[in-house]
Amino acid sequence: MMTPPLPPRLFPTAAEEAEAANTPTSSPQTEDPAYKLAFQDDDFLLRQDLRPVRFQLELLKPELLLGEAGIDATFVFYGSARIPAPEEVALRRERAKTPREAAIAERLAAKARYYDVARDLARRVSECEQDGKRCLTVCSGGGPSIMEAANRGAADVGAPSIGLNIVLPHEQLPNPYVTPGLSFQFHYFALRKMHFLLRAKAVAVFPGGFGTFDEFFELLTLVQTGKVAPLPILLYGADFWNRVVDFEALVDEGVVSESDLGLFHMVETAEEGWEIVREHYGL
Repeated sequence: MMTPPLPPRLFPTAAEEAEAANTPTSSPQTEDPAYKLAFQDDDFLLRQDLRPVRFQLELLKPELLLGEAGIDATFVFYGSARIPAPEEVALRRERAKTPREAAIAERLAAKARYYDVARDLARRVSECEQDGKRCLTVCSGGGPSIMEAANRGAADVGAPSIGLNIVLPHEQLPNPYVTPGLSFQFHYFALRKMHFLLRAKAVAVFPGGFGTFDEFFELLTLVQTGKVAPLPILLYGADFWNRVVDFEALVDEGVVSESDLGLFHMVETAEEGWEIVREHYGL
């Protein structure tokens, strides 16, 4: 006589329990919010006291889904959401109403080439394979401009790419080139920044504003203090960065070491940046 197989589990799944809890029976007790299952009670989950739980959930959801997708090594792209794609330059110039706005439009137009550089770099990253497996997966903030260029470059060669979007007061939707199953939305900047670096093996930093500065300098701090192992950090746009940050002055003032300026590489082209990454990892 064959022994019947053991059941895979004795307890119902959470989904089954949730379905069972949706009883049609109505009473003052069952209608009160207190009766809801805790994980189905949005008002409860959004309480101030539950912030630690929301932190954990926002860390865990992308971690599980990226793991299930087999993604363990990423190439991260940072950069402004305001740099226009080359085909948008004329429109930006037309929108300028004052001499100052016109000057800003021209400066942004001069940086439009970095859209193509980011796209080209993302293509090269996405085409790299070893032992039949993709070496690195492109990861961006999921928004427009440089972020869009990164995801677009991956899409150009049929590769998946990640978008880590953030809830902002003004609407920001994922760009259309992010792989839908790898498009995540965050409430907490801290958790988003953690996910940028948990799997990062290389980072490209293009000209940008406060957000780009925040991400770039936090990464430098993590490497400088040994919290993160050294990795290729590509800083695109020497003219921009040397104008807005006086790195040598930081050394002269004694607040960073000369060797700290070796934590990143000033580069201009996709070829130059990709070669640094290839040499670092022996790809």
